[in-house]
Amino acid sequence: MTAETVVTPSSSPAERGVGRRTKKLAAKRDELARAAFKTLSELGYAGTSLREIAANSEYSHGVLHYYFSDKLDLIAHCVALYKSECVASYDDVLDDVDDADALRRRFVRRLVVTMTDDLPTHKLWYDLRLQALFEPSLVDGVQAIDAELEAMIWRVVSRYGELLGSVPLLDSAGVYAAFDGPFERAVRRSALGEEGAARDLAAQLDALLSAMVPARP
Repeated sequence: MTAETVVTPSSSPAERGVGRRTKKLAAKRDELARAAFKTLSELGYAGTSLREIAANSEYSHGVLHYYFSDKLDLIAHCVALYKSECVASYDDVLDDVDDADALRRRFVRRLVVTMTDDLPTHKLWYDLRLQALFEPSLVDGVQAIDAELEAMIWRVVSRYGELLGSVPLLDSAGVYAAFDGPFERAVRRSALGEEGAARDLAAQLDALLSAMVPARP
């Protein structure tokens, strides 16, 4: 063995066992969150208890309480899980596109589709974000999700600017806030059954993106 050889010790059986248990725990929490999501999205934060969630799923109240300390823990995990999947659904927006107009149309279309198709997720997200003003235990989780959404939108908008040879008029936080307003309003309108919410959102986002990143003369 030479002096340059680096030996990396393998993990012990105990460490491997802890790793497997951790993965199983995370997988079970995800499974329970998915099962609970329908009830949560229908009743919202204030109208849901662990017992009600258990009554509307195949899992007992005891099982839910074993994996989640309380309702807040379950709801926060549920929304984080679905929001992370929502963010991941935008991963391919930038793939194989080198035209600014094509990127703008693709991004706006994807935002409108996810607003419509994932409406229960967005309803619960905005409910949870509001509750974080009153529940300190929710703050870290909500801020983490906000950061992911902000970064996702900024990747697209900044790339749009590059394709135009321009730069956004706002920073990433400002861009996120500008997009979040029309999106949240469209979610509220859709939740109330108002017609035209998706159409109006598409027009607003298209105009917003064009104004936010003006093409250089």
